[in-house]
Amino acid sequence: MSSSTTAAINVGQSIQINGHTFKNRIIKGAMSEALATPSGKVTESLIKLYDTWGEGGLGSSITGNVMVDHRAKNEPGVVVVEDESDLAKLKRWASIGPKHNMVQIVQLSHPGKQCPKGLNRETVAPSAIGFSGTMATVFGVPRALTETEILDIIRRFGESARVCEKAGFQGVQIHGAHGYLVSQFLSPKHNHRTDQWGGSLENRMRFLLESFKEIRKQTSPGFIVGVKLNSADFQKGGFSEDDSVAVFKALDALGVDFIEISGGTYEAPAMTGLKKKAPVKESTQQREAYFLEFAERVRKEVKTVLMVTGGFRTRAGMDAALQSGACDLIGIARPLAVETDAPANLVAGYNVKYAVKPVKTNIPPIDKMGVMEVIWYAAQFRAIGHGKKPNPTLSPLVVFLRYMRGSIRDMVIGKKPMITRQRA
Repeated sequence: MSSSTTAAINVGQSIQINGHTFKNRIIKGAMSEALATPSGKVTESLIKLYDTWGEGGLGSSITGNVMVDHRAKNEPGVVVVEDESDLAKLKRWASIGPKHNMVQIVQLSHPGKQCPKGLNRETVAPSAIGFSGTMATVFGVPRALTETEILDIIRRFGESARVCEKAGFQGVQIHGAHGYLVSQFLSPKHNHRTDQWGGSLENRMRFLLESFKEIRKQTSPGFIVGVKLNSADFQKGGFSEDDSVAVFKALDALGVDFIEISGGTYEAPAMTGLKKKAPVKESTQQREAYFLEFAERVRKEVKTVLMVTGGFRTRAGMDAALQSGACDLIGIARPLAVETDAPANLVAGYNVKYAVKPVKTNIPPIDKMGVMEVIWYAAQFRAIGHGKKPNPTLSPLVVFLRYMRGSIRDMVIGKKPMITRQRA
Protein backbone atom coordinates (compact mmCIF):
# COMPACT_ATOMS: atom_id res chain seq x y z
CA MET A 1 0.00 0.00 0.00
CA SER A 2 1.19 3.54 -0.69
CA SER A 3 1.51 6.09 2.12
CA SER A 4 -1.26 8.13 0.55
CA THR A 5 -3.53 5.11 0.75
CA THR A 6 -2.63 4.03 4.29
CA ALA A 7 -2.74 7.54 5.79
CA ALA A 8 -6.53 7.56 5.81
CA ILE A 9 -7.08 4.01 7.08
CA ASN A 10 -8.76 3.54 10.43
CA VAL A 11 -10.29 0.65 12.36
CA GLY A 12 -13.79 1.55 11.23
CA GLN A 13 -13.08 1.03 7.55
CA SER A 14 -14.05 -2.13 5.71
CA ILE A 15 -11.68 -4.48 3.91
CA GLN A 16 -12.20 -7.20 1.30
CA ILE A 17 -10.56 -10.59 1.78
CA ASN A 18 -11.15 -13.30 -0.84
CA GLY A 19 -14.52 -11.83 -1.79
CA HIS A 20 -15.74 -11.34 1.78
CA THR A 21 -16.34 -7.88 3.23
CA PHE A 22 -15.09 -7.26 6.75
CA LYS A 23 -17.18 -4.29 7.94
CA ASN A 24 -14.30 -3.02 10.10
CA ARG A 25 -10.69 -3.95 10.89
CA ILE A 26 -11.29 -5.27 14.43
CA ILE A 27 -10.97 -9.04 14.71
CA LYS A 28 -11.52 -11.16 17.78
CA GLY A 29 -8.38 -13.20 18.28
CA ALA A 30 -8.73 -16.83 19.35
CA MET A 31 -9.34 -17.51 23.03
CA SER A 32 -10.11 -20.83 24.68
CA GLU A 33 -13.81 -20.90 25.55
CA ALA A 34 -13.93 -24.36 27.27
CA LEU A 35 -17.71 -24.46 26.71
CA ALA A 36 -18.14 -27.57 24.54
CA THR A 37 -19.57 -30.89 25.73
CA PRO A 38 -17.13 -33.58 26.98
CA SER A 39 -17.24 -35.13 23.50
CA GLY A 40 -16.46 -31.82 21.81
CA LYS A 41 -19.92 -30.79 20.62
CA VAL A 42 -21.17 -27.20 20.34
CA THR A 43 -23.36 -25.99 23.23
CA GLU A 44 -25.99 -23.28 23.65
CA SER A 45 -23.57 -21.40 25.91
CA LEU A 46 -20.96 -21.26 23.14
CA ILE A 47 -23.54 -19.99 20.66
CA LYS A 48 -24.72 -17.34 23.13
CA LEU A 49 -21.13 -16.19 23.76
CA TYR A 50 -20.50 -15.56 20.06
CA ASP A 51 -23.91 -13.99 19.58
CA THR A 52 -23.01 -11.50 22.30
CA TRP A 53 -19.67 -10.75 20.69
CA GLY A 54 -21.41 -10.31 17.35
CA GLU A 55 -23.74 -7.75 18.90
CA GLY A 56 -20.63 -5.89 20.11
CA GLY A 57 -19.66 -4.82 16.60
CA LEU A 58 -16.79 -7.13 15.56
CA GLY A 59 -15.75 -7.11 11.93
CA SER A 60 -14.76 -10.75 12.31
CA SER A 61 -14.35 -13.38 15.01
CA ILE A 62 -11.85 -16.21 15.10
CA THR A 63 -12.96 -19.08 17.29
CA GLY A 64 -10.88 -20.67 19.99
CA ASN A 65 -9.01 -23.90 19.20
CA VAL A 66 -11.17 -26.37 17.30
CA MET A 67 -9.52 -29.78 17.28
CA VAL A 68 -9.30 -31.90 14.14
CA ASP A 69 -9.00 -35.19 16.09
CA HIS A 70 -11.03 -36.25 19.14
CA ARG A 71 -8.04 -38.29 20.34
CA ALA A 72 -5.93 -35.15 20.60
CA LYS A 73 -7.60 -32.48 22.72
CA ASN A 74 -5.64 -29.70 24.32
CA GLU A 75 -8.14 -29.29 27.17
CA PRO A 76 -11.60 -30.36 28.34
CA GLY A 77 -14.45 -28.35 26.85
CA VAL A 78 -12.77 -27.86 23.48
CA VAL A 79 -14.81 -28.17 20.26
CA VAL A 80 -13.89 -31.05 17.93
CA VAL A 81 -14.82 -31.06 14.23
CA GLU A 82 -13.73 -34.22 12.44
CA ASP A 83 -16.96 -35.20 10.67
CA GLU A 84 -20.55 -34.00 10.13
CA SER A 85 -22.00 -35.54 13.31
CA ASP A 86 -22.55 -32.11 14.90
CA LEU A 87 -23.47 -30.28 11.70
CA ALA A 88 -26.81 -28.94 12.96
CA LYS A 89 -25.23 -27.16 15.92
CA LEU A 90 -22.29 -26.00 13.81
CA LYS A 91 -24.78 -24.40 11.41
CA ARG A 92 -26.42 -22.53 14.29
CA TRP A 93 -23.01 -21.30 15.46
CA ALA A 94 -22.10 -20.24 11.92
CA SER A 95 -25.43 -18.41 11.45
CA ILE A 96 -24.34 -15.82 14.00
CA GLY A 97 -21.98 -14.32 11.41
CA PRO A 98 -24.60 -13.25 8.85
CA LYS A 99 -26.90 -12.17 11.66
CA HIS A 100 -24.41 -9.52 12.78
CA ASN A 101 -22.59 -8.94 9.47
CA MET A 102 -19.54 -10.53 11.08
CA VAL A 103 -17.15 -12.80 9.21
CA GLN A 104 -16.71 -16.01 11.22
CA ILE A 105 -13.48 -17.98 10.99
CA VAL A 106 -12.79 -21.29 12.72
CA GLN A 107 -9.33 -21.84 14.15
CA LEU A 108 -8.29 -25.42 13.37
CA SER A 109 -5.65 -27.01 15.53
CA HIS A 110 -3.89 -30.15 16.69
CA PRO A 111 -2.04 -29.81 20.01
CA GLY A 112 0.64 -32.41 19.38
CA LYS A 113 2.43 -33.02 22.67
CA GLN A 114 0.89 -29.94 24.26
CA CYS A 115 -1.80 -31.99 26.03
CA PRO A 116 -1.89 -32.26 29.82
CA LYS A 117 -1.14 -35.67 31.27
CA GLY A 118 -4.21 -37.88 31.62
CA LEU A 119 -6.39 -35.95 29.21
CA ASN A 120 -5.82 -38.19 26.18
CA ARG A 121 -4.78 -41.83 25.84
CA GLU A 122 -1.42 -40.73 24.43
CA THR A 123 0.27 -37.67 22.96
CA VAL A 124 2.10 -37.47 19.66
CA ALA A 125 4.57 -35.03 18.15
CA PRO A 126 7.10 -34.76 15.33
CA SER A 127 9.71 -36.27 17.67
CA ALA A 128 9.67 -38.02 21.05
CA ILE A 129 10.92 -34.95 22.89
CA GLY A 130 9.27 -33.86 26.12
CA PHE A 131 9.10 -30.46 27.75
CA SER A 132 11.74 -29.22 30.15
CA GLY A 133 11.55 -27.85 33.68
CA THR A 134 8.20 -27.45 35.39
CA MET A 135 6.40 -28.04 32.09
CA ALA A 136 7.48 -31.69 32.29
CA THR A 137 5.27 -32.14 35.36
CA VAL A 138 2.19 -31.19 33.33
CA PHE A 139 2.94 -32.54 29.86
CA GLY A 140 4.21 -36.07 29.21
CA VAL A 141 6.82 -37.26 26.72
CA PRO A 142 5.12 -37.79 23.34
CA ARG A 143 5.41 -40.59 20.83
CA ALA A 144 6.91 -39.65 17.47
CA LEU A 145 4.38 -39.65 14.65
CA THR A 146 4.71 -42.11 11.81
CA GLU A 147 4.52 -40.74 8.27
CA THR A 148 1.14 -42.45 7.82
CA GLU A 149 -0.14 -40.59 10.88
CA ILE A 150 1.25 -37.30 9.60
CA LEU A 151 -0.60 -37.73 6.33
CA ASP A 152 -3.79 -38.59 8.23
CA ILE A 153 -3.60 -35.40 10.30
CA ILE A 154 -3.10 -33.37 7.12
CA ARG A 155 -6.22 -35.01 5.70
CA ARG A 156 -8.07 -34.18 8.92
CA PHE A 157 -7.28 -30.47 8.57
CA GLY A 158 -8.85 -30.56 5.13
CA GLU A 159 -11.87 -32.56 6.26
CA SER A 160 -12.52 -30.26 9.22
CA ALA A 161 -12.33 -27.23 6.94
CA ARG A 162 -14.79 -28.87 4.52
CA VAL A 163 -17.28 -29.45 7.33
CA CYS A 164 -16.87 -25.88 8.58
CA GLU A 165 -17.62 -24.51 5.11
CA LYS A 166 -20.66 -26.77 4.80
CA ALA A 167 -21.87 -25.45 8.16
CA GLY A 168 -21.69 -21.87 6.86
CA PHE A 169 -18.48 -20.45 8.29
CA GLN A 170 -16.64 -18.08 5.96
CA GLY A 171 -13.17 -19.47 6.57
CA VAL A 172 -10.66 -21.27 8.75
CA GLN A 173 -7.34 -20.41 10.31
CA ILE A 174 -4.57 -22.99 10.80
CA HIS A 175 -3.08 -22.55 14.28
CA GLY A 176 0.63 -22.59 13.59
CA ALA A 177 1.74 -20.75 16.72
CA HIS A 178 2.10 -21.08 20.50
CA GLY A 179 3.72 -24.50 20.57
CA TYR A 180 0.93 -26.59 19.06
CA LEU A 181 1.65 -29.33 16.49
CA VAL A 182 2.33 -27.09 13.48
CA SER A 183 4.63 -24.99 15.65
CA GLN A 184 6.36 -28.16 16.87
CA PHE A 185 7.06 -29.21 13.28
CA LEU A 186 8.50 -25.77 12.50
CA SER A 187 10.84 -25.67 15.49
CA PRO A 188 14.24 -27.41 15.30
CA LYS A 189 14.12 -27.57 19.10
CA HIS A 190 11.12 -29.90 18.99
CA ASN A 191 11.49 -31.48 15.53
CA HIS A 192 14.49 -33.81 15.26
CA ARG A 193 13.17 -35.88 12.37
CA THR A 194 15.53 -37.00 9.62
CA ASP A 195 12.90 -37.68 6.95
CA GLN A 196 11.09 -35.23 4.63
CA TRP A 197 9.27 -33.72 7.63
CA GLY A 198 12.36 -32.55 9.54
CA GLY A 199 15.87 -31.17 9.30
CA SER A 200 15.95 -28.24 6.88
CA LEU A 201 13.47 -25.41 7.17
CA GLU A 202 12.00 -26.51 3.84
CA ASN A 203 11.23 -29.89 5.40
CA ARG A 204 10.07 -28.48 8.74
CA MET A 205 7.51 -26.22 7.04
CA ARG A 206 6.23 -29.06 4.84
CA PHE A 207 3.54 -30.13 7.34
CA LEU A 208 2.05 -26.62 7.45
CA LEU A 209 2.18 -26.11 3.69
CA GLU A 210 0.67 -29.52 2.94
CA SER A 211 -2.11 -28.89 5.47
CA PHE A 212 -2.83 -25.56 3.76
CA LYS A 213 -2.94 -27.26 0.34
CA GLU A 214 -5.28 -29.97 1.66
CA ILE A 215 -7.69 -27.35 3.01
CA ARG A 216 -7.67 -25.57 -0.36
CA LYS A 217 -8.32 -28.91 -2.04
CA GLN A 218 -11.36 -29.71 0.11
CA THR A 219 -12.98 -26.24 0.12
CA SER A 220 -14.24 -23.79 -2.47
CA PRO A 221 -12.09 -20.98 -3.96
CA GLY A 222 -14.06 -18.32 -2.06
CA PHE A 223 -13.43 -19.92 1.33
CA ILE A 224 -10.99 -17.91 3.46
CA VAL A 225 -7.88 -19.79 4.59
CA GLY A 226 -5.53 -18.05 7.01
CA VAL A 227 -2.66 -19.03 9.27
CA LYS A 228 -1.60 -17.94 12.75
CA LEU A 229 2.17 -17.98 12.90
CA ASN A 230 4.83 -17.10 15.45
CA SER A 231 7.25 -14.30 14.72
CA ALA A 232 9.55 -16.53 16.80
CA ASP A 233 9.08 -18.97 19.65
CA PHE A 234 11.63 -17.15 21.86
CA GLN A 235 13.47 -20.36 22.79
CA LYS A 236 17.17 -21.07 22.32
CA GLY A 237 17.59 -23.30 19.30
CA GLY A 238 13.98 -22.86 18.28
CA PHE A 239 11.98 -21.20 15.51
CA SER A 240 13.65 -17.87 14.69
CA GLU A 241 12.47 -14.64 13.06
CA ASP A 242 14.47 -15.47 9.95
CA ASP A 243 12.73 -18.86 9.81
CA SER A 244 9.38 -17.14 10.23
CA VAL A 245 9.99 -14.69 7.40
CA ALA A 246 10.78 -17.61 5.09
CA VAL A 247 7.55 -19.39 6.07
CA PHE A 248 5.56 -16.19 5.55
CA LYS A 249 6.97 -15.93 2.03
CA ALA A 250 6.16 -19.58 1.27
CA LEU A 251 2.56 -19.14 2.45
CA ASP A 252 2.24 -15.92 0.47
CA ALA A 253 3.37 -17.72 -2.65
CA LEU A 254 0.66 -20.35 -2.10
CA GLY A 255 -2.02 -17.65 -1.89
CA VAL A 256 -2.83 -17.57 1.83
CA ASP A 257 -5.65 -15.08 2.51
CA PHE A 258 -4.24 -13.65 5.73
CA ILE A 259 -1.58 -14.34 8.34
CA GLU A 260 -1.97 -13.47 12.00
CA ILE A 261 1.31 -12.60 13.69
CA SER A 262 1.90 -13.84 17.21
CA GLY A 263 4.82 -15.29 19.14
CA GLY A 264 5.91 -17.54 21.96
CA THR A 265 4.93 -20.91 23.39
CA TYR A 266 3.75 -22.30 26.73
CA GLU A 267 7.41 -22.37 27.79
CA ALA A 268 8.00 -18.76 26.70
CA PRO A 269 4.56 -17.08 26.61
CA ALA A 270 5.40 -13.89 24.73
CA MET A 271 1.82 -13.83 23.35
CA THR A 272 0.41 -12.89 26.76
CA GLY A 273 2.53 -9.76 27.11
CA LEU A 274 2.98 -10.66 30.78
CA LYS A 275 6.43 -12.23 30.48
CA LYS A 276 9.08 -10.18 28.73
CA LYS A 277 12.54 -11.23 27.65
CA ALA A 278 13.90 -7.75 28.27
CA PRO A 279 12.67 -4.27 29.22
CA VAL A 280 10.36 -2.95 26.52
CA LYS A 281 11.52 0.18 24.73
CA GLU A 282 9.42 3.29 25.31
CA SER A 283 8.76 3.55 21.57
CA THR A 284 7.37 0.00 21.60
CA GLN A 285 5.17 0.73 24.62
CA GLN A 286 3.75 3.77 22.87
CA ARG A 287 2.89 1.65 19.85
CA GLU A 288 1.11 -0.89 22.10
CA ALA A 289 1.22 -4.04 19.96
CA TYR A 290 3.65 -6.78 20.99
CA PHE A 291 4.69 -7.88 17.48
CA LEU A 292 4.38 -4.72 15.39
CA GLU A 293 8.11 -4.39 14.70
CA PHE A 294 8.19 -7.87 13.20
CA ALA A 295 5.08 -7.03 11.18
CA GLU A 296 6.95 -4.09 9.67
CA ARG A 297 9.79 -6.41 8.69
CA VAL A 298 7.60 -9.06 7.09
CA ARG A 299 5.36 -6.47 5.38
CA LYS A 300 8.28 -5.76 3.05
CA GLU A 301 8.36 -9.43 2.03
CA VAL A 302 4.72 -10.42 1.47
CA LYS A 303 1.56 -9.09 -0.16
CA THR A 304 -1.00 -11.01 1.90
CA VAL A 305 -3.25 -9.41 4.51
CA LEU A 306 -1.48 -9.19 7.89
CA MET A 307 -3.17 -9.27 11.28
CA VAL A 308 -1.44 -8.29 14.52
CA THR A 309 -2.89 -9.39 17.86
CA GLY A 310 -1.75 -8.56 21.36
CA GLY A 311 -1.29 -5.32 23.25
CA PHE A 312 -3.67 -3.00 21.39
CA ARG A 313 -5.79 -0.94 23.79
CA THR A 314 -6.40 2.51 22.22
CA ARG A 315 -8.08 3.69 19.05
CA ALA A 316 -5.07 5.89 18.27
CA GLY A 317 -2.66 2.98 18.62
CA MET A 318 -4.74 0.81 16.33
CA ASP A 319 -5.11 3.50 13.67
CA ALA A 320 -1.39 4.24 13.81
CA ALA A 321 -0.56 0.58 13.22
CA LEU A 322 -2.88 0.44 10.21
CA GLN A 323 -1.62 3.72 8.80
CA SER A 324 2.01 2.59 9.11
CA GLY A 325 1.20 -0.16 6.61
CA ALA A 326 2.59 -2.82 8.96
CA CYS A 327 -0.77 -4.55 9.31
CA ASP A 328 -4.26 -4.58 7.81
CA LEU A 329 -6.27 -6.11 10.67
CA ILE A 330 -6.28 -5.42 14.41
CA GLY A 331 -6.71 -8.41 16.71
CA ILE A 332 -8.00 -8.00 20.24
CA ALA A 333 -8.75 -10.82 22.65
CA ARG A 334 -8.77 -10.57 26.44
CA PRO A 335 -10.49 -7.16 26.60
CA LEU A 336 -13.54 -8.80 24.97
CA ALA A 337 -13.94 -11.04 28.00
CA VAL A 338 -15.00 -8.06 30.10
CA GLU A 339 -16.13 -5.53 27.48
CA THR A 340 -18.13 -7.33 24.82
CA ASP A 341 -19.04 -4.09 23.02
CA ALA A 342 -15.44 -2.86 22.80
CA PRO A 343 -15.38 -3.05 18.97
CA ALA A 344 -18.38 -0.73 18.59
CA ASN A 345 -16.84 1.65 21.12
CA LEU A 346 -13.49 1.63 19.31
CA VAL A 347 -15.13 2.34 15.97
CA ALA A 348 -16.95 5.25 17.67
CA GLY A 349 -13.58 6.64 18.76
CA TYR A 350 -13.30 5.41 22.35
CA ASN A 351 -10.54 3.32 23.90
CA VAL A 352 -10.73 -0.09 25.57
CA LYS A 353 -12.03 0.47 29.11
CA TYR A 354 -10.18 -2.21 31.04
CA ALA A 355 -6.42 -2.62 30.85
CA VAL A 356 -5.18 -6.21 30.81
CA LYS A 357 -3.30 -6.89 34.03
CA PRO A 358 -1.85 -10.04 35.61
CA VAL A 359 -4.62 -12.03 37.30
CA LYS A 360 -3.39 -12.81 40.82
CA THR A 361 -4.87 -14.08 44.06
CA ASN A 362 -1.88 -12.59 45.94
CA ILE A 363 -1.30 -16.04 47.44
CA PRO A 364 2.14 -16.95 46.02
CA PRO A 365 1.72 -20.76 45.89
CA ILE A 366 -1.49 -20.33 43.86
CA ASP A 367 -0.17 -17.61 41.57
CA LYS A 368 2.98 -19.63 40.79
CA MET A 369 0.77 -22.39 39.37
CA GLY A 370 0.10 -20.18 36.36
CA VAL A 371 -3.58 -21.11 36.10
CA MET A 372 -5.24 -17.83 36.99
CA GLU A 373 -4.71 -16.22 33.58
CA VAL A 374 -6.96 -18.89 32.11
CA ILE A 375 -9.60 -19.78 34.68
CA TRP A 376 -10.47 -16.13 35.43
CA TYR A 377 -11.23 -15.49 31.75
CA ALA A 378 -13.03 -18.82 31.47
CA ALA A 379 -15.31 -17.69 34.28
CA GLN A 380 -16.18 -14.57 32.30
CA PHE A 381 -16.96 -16.64 29.20
CA ARG A 382 -19.24 -18.95 31.19
CA ALA A 383 -21.12 -15.97 32.54
CA ILE A 384 -21.59 -14.42 29.09
CA GLY A 385 -22.60 -17.81 27.70
CA HIS A 386 -25.36 -17.99 30.31
CA GLY A 387 -26.69 -14.56 29.42
CA LYS A 388 -25.01 -12.69 32.27
CA LYS A 389 -22.77 -9.66 32.10
CA PRO A 390 -19.02 -10.08 32.60
CA ASN A 391 -17.57 -8.82 35.88
CA PRO A 392 -14.25 -6.93 35.51
CA THR A 393 -13.88 -6.80 39.32
CA LEU A 394 -14.42 -10.53 39.83
CA SER A 395 -12.12 -11.74 42.62
CA PRO A 396 -9.39 -14.09 41.33
CA LEU A 397 -9.39 -15.85 44.71
CA VAL A 398 -13.14 -16.51 44.49
CA VAL A 399 -12.66 -17.85 40.97
CA PHE A 400 -9.87 -20.15 42.15
CA LEU A 401 -11.90 -21.51 45.06
CA ARG A 402 -14.85 -22.21 42.76
CA TYR A 403 -12.52 -23.88 40.27
CA MET A 404 -11.06 -26.15 42.96
CA ARG A 405 -14.50 -27.00 44.30
CA GLY A 406 -15.65 -27.98 40.81
CA SER A 407 -12.49 -29.99 40.16
CA ILE A 408 -12.90 -31.94 43.39
CA ARG A 409 -16.54 -32.61 42.57
CA ASP A 410 -15.63 -33.83 39.08
CA MET A 411 -12.97 -36.16 40.44
CA VAL A 412 -15.44 -37.62 42.93
CA ILE A 413 -17.94 -38.43 40.18
CA GLY A 414 -15.26 -39.69 37.83
CA LYS A 415 -14.68 -36.74 35.51
CA LYS A 416 -11.30 -35.20 34.78
CA PRO A 417 -10.77 -31.73 36.25
CA MET A 418 -10.42 -28.80 33.88
CA ILE A 419 -6.85 -28.43 32.69
CA THR A 420 -5.78 -24.99 31.63
CA ARG A 421 -3.78 -23.42 28.83
CA GLN A 422 -2.22 -20.06 28.04
CA ARG A 423 -4.35 -17.32 26.55
CA ALA A 424 -3.19 -14.98 23.85
